[in-house]
Amino acid sequence: MRRDHRPYWLKKLHLKIQEAYARHFIKPQFDSLGDGFTFLNPWNIEVFGSPITIGRYANIITTSDHKVRFTVWAKEKDKGKITIGDYCLICPGVRISSAEEIIIADNCMLASSVYVTDADWHGVYNRVHSLGDPKGVYIAENAWIGDSAIICKGVRIGENSIVGAGSVVVQSVPPNVIAAGNPARVVRDLDPEIPFVKRAEWFADPALLNRDIDRLDRDNLAGNTFSHWLRTWLFPQNRD
Repeated sequence: MRRDHRPYWLKKLHLKIQEAYARHFIKPQFDSLGDGFTFLNPWNIEVFGSPITIGRYANIITTSDHKVRFTVWAKEKDKGKITIGDYCLICPGVRISSAEEIIIADNCMLASSVYVTDADWHGVYNRVHSLGDPKGVYIAENAWIGDSAIICKGVRIGENSIVGAGSVVVQSVPPNVIAAGNPARVVRDLDPEIPFVKRAEWFADPALLNRDIDRLDRDNLAGNTFSHWLRTWLFPQNRD
C-alpha cells in the first residue's frame, strides 16, 4: 500500500481497541507503568518476570514479525530488574533481558531490533551455569541506540550519546559522543554548543500534541470511505 486507506473513524477505532487491549492485558504485567503510554500493536509485547517498570509517556511500537520482549530471569532473590524512565521510545524487535539490573533513563530511544542484556546466559567454562557472571547495564538520559545494536553486560552508555546501527558495545561509552563498530568505539564527539531537544519537550503539552496528531490524521485520511478501504483490503490494485 502506498498510503493509509482507512477512513478517519476506523483508524480511531483501531487505536481505541489497541489502547483497551494494552490497559487490560499488558499494563498488569508490569510492576509499574506510567500515564500517557502509547503501545502500537500491543499484542506483540511479551513480558516475563519481575520487577519491570516503565515511566510516563512510553512509546512502544511492534509488528507481527518484530515483537518487543522484556525478560527478567534470575537465579537469586532480589536479582534481575528492568527500570525504564519517562518519555522513552522502544521500536519493533527490541529485546531487554535482565539477570542483574538494567536501567534506561528518561528520554532514551531504542531503534528496531536493539538487544540489551546484563548477562552472558551461560558460564564461559561451566556451560551448564545458566547465567554466567551478570553485570548491570545503565543507559543514561537522552541516549539513542541505533538499529540492531547490542548492549552487553557491565556497559554504561553516557548521557546524550548515540550508538550506531549494528554496533556491539562491550565497553562503556562516555557522554556526548557517537560510538559505532564491533566492538564499538568513539567515532565522533557531539558539539557541546548545540542544545539537545529531548522527547520530554514533545510531550510538554500532551493535550496540544494530541490535537495536532488528530488534525494530521483528519487531513491525511480525508476523503477515505469504508467501502474504498474494504476494496483495497480485499482486492488490492497496483495503484493502491
